[in-house]
Amino acid sequence: MTDASDAELSTADLVDKYGSDIQSCDVQFQDLGGRTRFSGGIATFRSPADNLIVKDIVSEPGDGRVLVIDAGGSLHGAMVGDNMAARAHSNGWAGLVINGVIRDRVALAKLPIGIKALGSNPRRSAKAGEGERDVDVSFGTTTFHPGDYLVADEDGIVVLPG
Repeated sequence: MTDASDAELSTADLVDKYGSDIQSCDVQFQDLGGRTRFSGGIATFRSPADNLIVKDIVSEPGDGRVLVIDAGGSLHGAMVGDNMAARAHSNGWAGLVINGVIRDRVALAKLPIGIKALGSNPRRSAKAGEGERDVDVSFGTTTFHPGDYLVADEDGIVVLPG
């Protein structure tokens, strides 16, 4: 992050401050967690339909980071549900950004963690352990690099170099 005070600014103010030096995600995510404003260093995971590794990731100390999950925009099966989101919160993750869907929407809205996703589907994802972690993921004209800094609020998501 360029300046420690940037974490306190809104995404709109950050775009005004940094202009073309900041990435702004074009995906129109829904706010599905109990917090609409969250920020932190980025960790990443990519898999189109398998969340078994996500369970392992959110079981690790989050240290205030944000996990960006690229499910390729799939609406077929949920990448995160209430148990996994509760685990992420209890392990210190600030938020989850999911280019895919969640389940247990009502329960997620009560958890004090930021969650942005495309929507919800009660169907579970696969559990084969397929996917890649700590890789660059791209969607919505934004590339999320592990270690960069993400700020999310009601207006959207921006990414600053780490």
